[in-house]
Amino acid sequence: MSTIAVLGAGTWGSALAHCLAQNGHPVRLWSRFESEIEELKRNRTNRNLPEMVLPDGILLTADPAEALSGAGIVLVVVPSVFVRDTIRFTGAFIEPDAIVACCAKGIEADTRMLLTEVIQDELERQQRPVRAIAALSGPTHAEEVAKDLPTLIVAACEDENAAKEIQGLFDGSCIRPYTNTDLRGVEICGALKNVEALAVGIARGLGYGDNTAAALITRGMEEIRRLGLAMGCQERTFFGLAGIGDLIVTATSRHSRNNRCGMLIGAGKPVKEAVKEVGMVVEGINTLPAAAALCKTYGMEMPIIDAVRAVVQDGARPDEIVRDLMNRRLKQE
Repeated sequence: MSTIAVLGAGTWGSALAHCLAQNGHPVRLWSRFESEIEELKRNRTNRNLPEMVLPDGILLTADPAEALSGAGIVLVVVPSVFVRDTIRFTGAFIEPDAIVACCAKGIEADTRMLLTEVIQDELERQQRPVRAIAALSGPTHAEEVAKDLPTLIVAACEDENAAKEIQGLFDGSCIRPYTNTDLRGVEICGALKNVEALAVGIARGLGYGDNTAAALITRGMEEIRRLGLAMGCQERTFFGLAGIGDLIVTATSRHSRNNRCGMLIGAGKPVKEAVKEVGMVVEGINTLPAAAALCKTYGMEMPIIDAVRAVVQDGARPDEIVRDLMNRRLKQE
């Protein structure tokens, strides 16, 4: 049975560690912040998941060597903007036969790399080859996994055997895993759905209803699909768990930071104040610059993403942007 190192002790990292430990795996939960680890040791709970108690068998550590020595599976569960720095800090301790799975969702702003590409790039810089690099994605709010509620996830890797090995970790838990070899497609869905969910939240904040939300989700998925196909992804991915499934939950759930942030912006809050009020990372804001850049690179017309960019980056009024979207040239679906 593989030892699992979970890099990142936020809500999702803590929930994954809890789930895997309950399923009988040896788990080490790491944070770069000693204070965070000390709090977890004292309380055995994450402050944002107060009902979930971390099993005593989970090793809590701020020492990367202690977390990664002998670990066959490494889950990278930090915000997208910290993925590169996390691998830069821990890469020297990752075993060469390990499978590294990215559980964050986003695109690096400067390089426009997907996060598994960021991990690969950083490991190559350190001359630290690993067995495989994968992604875990899907409609997976930590708040529900922490309560052992039924959840479906996708283990994506170009190496199908590696994907199946990750899949097996969750067999018998509250998480039912599927495999997918379309790694790029799964990552594109996971990154861009956060931006589309911001749009749905903004519409809700403006007082618009279910008709508007359904339209934005549907047309938002079409934007993601078109860009993904231009990038060489497989069409079926966009209609699966990592695609439409993840977009639905992120655009509608009360647990969604992106949805809540969008609602605050639509209701008139400045973007920085909205993010601060949410109190946790809003990945749609982090991903937006790279998403807008990819639209230009591939010559894609993506009006919803462009509308969110205009509101968040240019300070455009949300109500005027919605009016512009509604008055676009009529076309066939």
